[in-house]
Amino acid sequence: MTDPHHRILLGPDREGARYLIEGALARRVEALSELEAVELARLDCDGARVEPARINAHTHIYSGLAPLDMPPPEPSPENFVQILERVWWRLDRALDERSLRAAARLYVAEALLAGTTVLIDHHESPRFIAGSLDVLADACRELGARALLCYGASERNDGRAEAQAGLRECARFIQSLDAGEPLLRGAVALHASFTVSDATVREAGALARELGSVMHVHLAEDVADVEDARARGYAGPLERLLELDALPRGSILAHGVHLDAAQVRRAEAAGLWLVQNPRSNRGNRVGYPAHLRQSAHVALGTDGYPADMTVEAAALRAEARDRDDPEPAVSERITGGARLASELWSLPLGALPDAARPEVAADLRVLDDRGVRHVIAAGRVVVRDHALQTADLSEIRRAAAEAAPRLWSRMMTL
Repeated sequence: MTDPHHRILLGPDREGARYLIEGALARRVEALSELEAVELARLDCDGARVEPARINAHTHIYSGLAPLDMPPPEPSPENFVQILERVWWRLDRALDERSLRAAARLYVAEALLAGTTVLIDHHESPRFIAGSLDVLADACRELGARALLCYGASERNDGRAEAQAGLRECARFIQSLDAGEPLLRGAVALHASFTVSDATVREAGALARELGSVMHVHLAEDVADVEDARARGYAGPLERLLELDALPRGSILAHGVHLDAAQVRRAEAAGLWLVQNPRSNRGNRVGYPAHLRQSAHVALGTDGYPADMTVEAAALRAEARDRDDPEPAVSERITGGARLASELWSLPLGALPDAARPEVAADLRVLDDRGVRHVIAAGRVVVRDHALQTADLSEIRRAAAEAAPRLWSRMMTL
């Protein structure tokens, strides 16, 4: 937890800018005389640049072990649903408390080292539902990341009972948070509409409104989601969720690849956020969300890929270039993530202080020619001189390396 009386001077950076961090807020210092008689810790920014820390607007922290030699599926998937069935749905069913803890600590640590301090997460572990969000919360609190946490309710394994257990976990976690909790927020979630009945969709929407929460759901990621909604008698998955009153304003729709321009405008009118995930969309071969420019509420996420938002932004540029899209809107997506996080935390996140906002959330990163030198999250120094400060990174990586083969072994039996 950040000491509200602790003060850190960040800078001057290569532009001569200095920032004073007091508690969880940061402001720009124009003259050193402002700091007289102030006891300070100092972070060197010589030759570096201070900028806002990054926001990952949709991810899956549970995928943290996936880069550690996760075995390829056999036989090789031929479409998106088969990718889910043979890879990600097997992985999430294989998760237990120990493997989830190892995955979460590794994912969060690597995110902070990349200068990403906010993770808007969407979790699934069908064989370990009750208490699973606490495991993610523990990793975020220990290491110092902000996160919105929720459990993606689904009926894909055990029907309505499974979905209701997922919604109970969302409610339990949201109700467990103290009013002054600085790092964590909760939401209600559905995995994707094609994995739940109308009854579950209605219950999720009612729960979100009862708790004053938003909904977080995969939407129109693949044509399979569209076809399922139409088979149920709806114009599409967006229309289904809206007609069933499941999307309070501010809800988060991941992907939106197969929304047309009119549907994106309808989402915008309903006050909904869309999150583009370029690496995931390309890896899953689901297409390119060409109509997202119809909304002013679009952010950038990784959908479980590592939370290096510089890499994700480069993927967006490359994907747009390959699709002859003249406006990849990278800066708009980054700004969108900052606006979304600012709504969720009721703080100005993803910004540097200026005349309009003299104080902002103290979530900053310092970049030099080696990469991310320092990271401040909620006023806490979590990375200093390119090294994680809040835990032993070698121990985190060792635990992950030990957990991964056991997880892959369980996956192979499913």
